[in-house]
Amino acid sequence: MKLIVGLGNPEEKYIGTRHNLGFEVLDELSKKLNLVDWRLENKFKSEIIQAPELILAKPQTYMNNSGLAAQLLTAYYKLPTTNLIVIHDELDLPLGHIKIRLGGAGAGHHGVESIIDKLGTDQFVRVRLGIGNLQSQSGEHRKRSFSAEHYVLEPFLPSEHHVVKKMVKQSLQALELIIEEGVEKAQTQFN
Repeated sequence: MKLIVGLGNPEEKYIGTRHNLGFEVLDELSKKLNLVDWRLENKFKSEIIQAPELILAKPQTYMNNSGLAAQLLTAYYKLPTTNLIVIHDELDLPLGHIKIRLGGAGAGHHGVESIIDKLGTDQFVRVRLGIGNLQSQSGEHRKRSFSAEHYVLEPFLPSEHHVVKKMVKQSLQALELIIEEGVEKAQTQFN
């Protein structure tokens, strides 16, 4: 069984923001799989959909405490962390880029850092979705002021929507490949 966790924040005011890209991907994946009955499961601190051999989860703990939901879900279903796939926004990647990896540090992403902390390991798959721009990637080097916390909570610009839509579609293909053929195959195709 695979557990796919999309990272985001639960309130309506966060819908469409850069930080909620993980939620957006899971919503699209659930539609593609004809799984439409999201239900709040308080024991997992998540909205979940369960299908044979697959669980989709949107933690309702807010981004910085995402690890609690991941810990509750992996423990209840007795899943090795290598069966966990986390989908999240990535400021260090340019908008539209996807990178798949197994393990590694959280790289300043508080949701990923929370998961590593709560699980006690970094050995889970990440589907990293690029939200960065020139300012986010070089602002410090050019002595420009840049607030990552503010940027990730802003909605995508209208000019970015077509790139985001394409990235979401590619991430669905990447998830399908990870599930069916493994991480290495997906890395070869998408990294």
